[in-house]
Amino acid sequence: MEQICPTCGLPKTLCVCGEIAKESQKIKVRVFRRRFGKVVTIVSGFEDAPTAKELAKTLKMSLACGGTFHETVIELQGDHRRRVKEILLKHGYKEELIDA
Repeated sequence: MEQICPTCGLPKTLCVCGEIAKESQKIKVRVFRRRFGKVVTIVSGFEDAPTAKELAKTLKMSLACGGTFHETVIELQGDHRRRVKEILLKHGYKEELIDA
């Protein structure tokens, strides 16, 4: 017997909670200059930490850069504003809700 999602009431294989959450999150992409002139791209606004952690891994691999993940904030080494927005769009986030 399939498990039922407690949020939407659908079977786990048909659950749409993740897609609905992606469409309602306001994502902010910012660039900061840290100590010694290093540039860091900050991606914030995620509601779900496990989803954001997987996205951090994907971003680091796609952009070929280092970075880290703290709670619901992704930090990437370097200025990657344009490329991060493209990758977020490919992963199902809405363009009007991405503030880059």
